[in-house]
Amino acid sequence: MKAYSLGLYEKSMPPDLSWREKLTAAKEAGFDYVEISIDASEDKIQRIYMPKAERLEIIRAMYETGIPIRTMCVSALTKYSLGNDDPKLEARGMEILEKSIELADDLGVRVVMIPGYDVYYEPSSVQTKHRFLKNLKTASHLAERAGVILGLETMENEFMNTVEKAMKYVILCGSNYLKVYPDIGNLTNAAVQYQTDVLEDLELGRGNITSLHLKETKPGVYREIPYGTGHVDFEAAIAKAWEMGIRRYVTEFWYKGSDTWRENLVFANRMMAEILDRQENNSDAGAAGCRSLSA
Repeated sequence: MKAYSLGLYEKSMPPDLSWREKLTAAKEAGFDYVEISIDASEDKIQRIYMPKAERLEIIRAMYETGIPIRTMCVSALTKYSLGNDDPKLEARGMEILEKSIELADDLGVRVVMIPGYDVYYEPSSVQTKHRFLKNLKTASHLAERAGVILGLETMENEFMNTVEKAMKYVILCGSNYLKVYPDIGNLTNAAVQYQTDVLEDLELGRGNITSLHLKETKPGVYREIPYGTGHVDFEAAIAKAWEMGIRRYVTEFWYKGSDTWRENLVFANRMMAEILDRQENNSDAGAAGCRSLSA
């Protein structure tokens, strides 16, 4: 059995597919699991209210296809941000997060990813940052109760575009159920912006990183960059992550109406699996050498 798990972001597939079809497509492309999206659209938000019978159907589809849903991206917290000055938007964000944790618990999702924004559409302030921290502490307690890990995603904004900045909130919350879920594409852009070392930034999260988003970017461009056309050094990033003990990865890219979307899944899987396989083989060779020396 291989030593890592490679997941697929749900939005890389056509949105009109059923869950069984999405899971099957992920399996056929070689992936080990799928990351579900709870974005700001009302149809995605309604997932957190789905009845038990519908949840059971998704679980049945996971078992029958052999591909589980194991991570969740709650990007609805951009619109309904946890630090929002509008009490209604803030309360809606907390409701979405609480219900997302409950859904994750029911489906067997291990990590619920929170975007690293105190606010998204509004200006950040001391007050929005304090409010974000207050609500993050509350969310951490909800996660502790459910046994579901929260992962702060590093984003494209000044508030939390590095692991170092995310670790500030991990330390301030002090919860075993709040960790960091970095996006290597966003981290790479931040490293270019600040003229810093992206691998050193990753190191600052040692022992607190749940998994790694594998997304391609270009300087100043954060979305919809095809793999191999940007500036992310996936080989170096995965090598560093592997050395740090990270074994769960998700390819993050988007379906944009192409008829070749299935081929795109296969391409992404092969590109990243080849890098991950090299890391596994290298670590196996190193372990064998150590056993030989101690024999």
